[in-house]
Amino acid sequence: MSELKYPFLDLGVINAPFAGALKEAAARVIDSGRYVGGGECADFEAALAAHTGTAYAVGVSNGLDALRLIFKSYIELGRLSKGDAVMVPANTYIASVLAITDSGLTPVFVEPDALTHNLDTSRLEAAMTPAVKAILTVHLYGRPCYDEALASFAARHGLIIVEDNAQAIGADAATPSPRGTTRTGSLGDAAAFSFYPTKNLGALGDAGAVTTNDEELARTVRALANYGSDTRYHNIYQGYNCRLDPVQAAFLLAKLPYLERETAHRRRLAAIYDSEIDNPAVHKPLVDDPDRAVWHQYVLTVEERDAFRQYLADNGVGTDIHYAVPPHKQPCYIAFAELQLPVTEYLASRVVSIPISSGTSEADARAIAGIINRFNQ
Repeated sequence: MSELKYPFLDLGVINAPFAGALKEAAARVIDSGRYVGGGECADFEAALAAHTGTAYAVGVSNGLDALRLIFKSYIELGRLSKGDAVMVPANTYIASVLAITDSGLTPVFVEPDALTHNLDTSRLEAAMTPAVKAILTVHLYGRPCYDEALASFAARHGLIIVEDNAQAIGADAATPSPRGTTRTGSLGDAAAFSFYPTKNLGALGDAGAVTTNDEELARTVRALANYGSDTRYHNIYQGYNCRLDPVQAAFLLAKLPYLERETAHRRRLAAIYDSEIDNPAVHKPLVDDPDRAVWHQYVLTVEERDAFRQYLADNGVGTDIHYAVPPHKQPCYIAFAELQLPVTEYLASRVVSIPISSGTSEADARAIAGIINRFNQ
């Protein structure tokens, strides 16, 4: 347990209400005698597909593998080729970019909007090259990143849209997809989910999923995740072992019915922060419709970040940074180090995430807002 009065995130507290259901889920798997695949995985996939409004969901090992499997599947199906380029927001967690380069594809970094922190869709046309064949849109911090500009741009250029939905399960875009859906995970051609324990719907270990309406893609993802096999001992691809563990599937199935409650709580906390934080040194996130976002993170922008974080810690408030070093400045991507991405670098040096989960009460949020308002006063 954290010594802070208002810890940033306490997974023990968050999972405590589910303890009985989680233990029952684990016992169910143990008693089943089926420890890879099986009914728990199938049931969770069906529930996730229903939740997102997609025809198919494939459980996989984690969010990064979900993205990797999507891109590898498009290559196997001949819809992408190694060397093709994929547009990706420069302001994202490195997993978004790792999945692109691991598949032999080339990232084309697009700057974010300084106020929303999401990909700035007004910059897409300027970033377009003949090599670009897909867009990886990231619903960062739980805010949908899908609008008419992105949808029409992709349609005009015949681009595949892949969603990195690791942080936004249950969010809804204002602009519907060509199929009329608004739920993230159903907007593009395929979507990747992460159920890392810190996510709004978190497993008790690593877990992920792919959703799509494309039966051929779903079948390919499933085969690649299971050693490339379509039937036992019949390997049609050079695949991987990226399957969803049935224990994690059972945990997720137990928690999924409570996701809307978690989302509603996060929205109430965000509304408190929006209305009560009033400090000219602290800039709140801009969200056009806060009830469409699911608030995986509530991210402030502060010029004096180090001093601000120390001040909050001194007053019992835990914080985090998402993300301190952008992908193009990571040592593993030295080839991109000279890119000029000033908005991304500005945000990386100033963002601060404050508590926003079921472990934080509404009273806590009001107290935290009051502490923030006294910074530098």
